[in-house]
Amino acid sequence: MTATDQSTQEVDDLLLERQLCFALTVASRSVVGVYKPVLERLGLTHPQYLVMLALWERSPRSLKDISDSLLHEPATLSPLLKRLEEAGLITRERVPGNERALAITLTEKGAALREQATAVPGEIRERLQLSREEVAGLHQAMTGLIAATQRNTSH
Repeated sequence: MTATDQSTQEVDDLLLERQLCFALTVASRSVVGVYKPVLERLGLTHPQYLVMLALWERSPRSLKDISDSLLHEPATLSPLLKRLEEAGLITRERVPGNERALAITLTEKGAALREQATAVPGEIRERLQLSREEVAGLHQAMTGLIAATQRNTSH
């Protein structure tokens, strides 16, 4: 490669359309937008849906556990949890013997919502016109990217 070719390539690397961060931002915003009308029928926002997914996997869970699973700061989750509690989907209670720990538990209403939510992944695949395998491939790529960013921030 000549110096001119390398210089041209470096300039081309600065094109907006070649920026990984730009593509990820637009893709994220677009995919969350596809979820919005589907989740509105459940009475959930996308961030609330992620919390509910974590709780449908296991309940009760500590605030720290949910925070770690979703890669969110506990302070970011607190307003979400308050709204989910006001909707009657969860309870938040201090852990006996550890006043700093908060246990988040599904209510019967929150557990029952899971049945309706089972249709969400299929509807999203249909709306995006992606097969289960294509979604799995995208998920694997994103999981690898997340792992790479975690390795980078730990140094």
